[in-house]
Amino acid sequence: MTRSILMLLIAASSLMSFAQAAEQRPNVLFILTDDQRYDALSCMGHPHLKTPHIDRLANEGMLFRNHFCTTSLCSPSRASILSGLYAHAHGVTNNFTEYPERMASFPIQLQKSGYETAYVGKWHMGEKNDNPRPGFDYFVTHKGQGKYFDTEFNFNGKERKVVEGYYTTVVTDMAIDWIGERQSDKPWLLMLGHKAPHSFYLPEEKYKNSFDSVDIRYPKSAFNLEDKPAWFKKRLDTWHGIYGPLFDWRKKFPDSSPEAVADFANMVRAYWGTLRSVDDSVGRLYGFLKEEGELDNTLIIFTSDNGLLEGEHGMVDKRTGHEPSIRIPLVVRYPTLTPANKPRVIEEISSTIDFAPTIVDICGAKPIPEVHGKSWKRLASGDSTGWRDSFYYEYNYEHQFPYTPNVRALRTPRWKYIRYPHGDGSPDRHMAELYDLKKDSGENRNLINDPKYAKTVKELREELDHLIKVHGDGKPEKMPIDQGIKSGLPEESIR
Repeated sequence: MTRSILMLLIAASSLMSFAQAAEQRPNVLFILTDDQRYDALSCMGHPHLKTPHIDRLANEGMLFRNHFCTTSLCSPSRASILSGLYAHAHGVTNNFTEYPERMASFPIQLQKSGYETAYVGKWHMGEKNDNPRPGFDYFVTHKGQGKYFDTEFNFNGKERKVVEGYYTTVVTDMAIDWIGERQSDKPWLLMLGHKAPHSFYLPEEKYKNSFDSVDIRYPKSAFNLEDKPAWFKKRLDTWHGIYGPLFDWRKKFPDSSPEAVADFANMVRAYWGTLRSVDDSVGRLYGFLKEEGELDNTLIIFTSDNGLLEGEHGMVDKRTGHEPSIRIPLVVRYPTLTPANKPRVIEEISSTIDFAPTIVDICGAKPIPEVHGKSWKRLASGDSTGWRDSFYYEYNYEHQFPYTPNVRALRTPRWKYIRYPHGDGSPDRHMAELYDLKKDSGENRNLINDPKYAKTVKELREELDHLIKVHGDGKPEKMPIDQGIKSGLPEESIR
């Protein structure tokens, strides 16, 4: 064989291998829970809640230990996941705003690149709209929050009907049916949006008593408020405070009596109970993909939109800049990136704005221009060169839920700095917060007024201002005026 013929054969072989690799783009299964805090997994150290099926994904893939949302609120965070942008850029800054129709998203990019795409479950952008959204060939959702039992779904804009059964089981059935009934050879993207563990927490029957024997008290930080901003105490009796109604688990409120902790304990147990069903769902999906021979060619992402406070600092719900509110789970399985026998723990800071650039990168789709996030594909191989060492968090005061001020915060591997802008450019009217997370992971001691840390505060404030400017393209931020902590209940239809 002559050298020229050999070279042609090698070239042809290389082209064939490249073509095969292009054809073998991964499927994507994106599993999104609602309000799941970072430590509500046994692989993240939860002492009572066991999640063996989600743990298996981590043991065969990647566990991101420091993953965060950029806004701890459902709709803004979901829009950041889709777009790779901060809320002030994509415009979904509350729970009542639609995702902009003309805005790019990773499902749109994958669809354009030849993927068949589907969304099943809770969408939650546009409270009263359950119609299909751009970027999806198949779309099944419902209006608003949905119900844990017997939710009415809109099937691809063609039929609305109540589907009897427990929400988690129902949407898992739908997801498996869609994957199994596909007739196309295209790679696919399926986003599965769970209701759990969002309030009002209702475990399915088999799990409703799972944690009855667990002794649950208010966290110690709920009573350690003297060095905290004054608004913490004002929030105690509200919809988002530990002495308030606790999403209907407490009927008579406010109640600060010692006996009222029983209501809080029942609420927390129910929250954990809903996640046992989510873990079952992950196990069913894993088993189905394995039976179909598609497990190892599927990028499986398990995450949540935002975290949740369970009594820390006297608070329930989310929205604040504290760890349980902004830190969320992220588990990824895809053997092409991380071999199943060589799992990896990722310690670097990742965020919701990283999903869009990462998924289009792994799937070989056209990148979304000018995103705020980064692809963590290379972190899978241990390459953290040039990766971020801080990120900033934003939340805007809501008139419908007036229990949290405007928040702008900076998180680094060691420090948490939180400030509360009034919204009109005047000096902040609430005390700021500074925590040394290496020594105080529970954010118990506020160092903001300790003279020893004045230089640290100055440096962190400068970094926060810098990141706000960079991500805002140099334009002044627009935020609502902080009108103070209110005690009334939110309108029933939006709870």
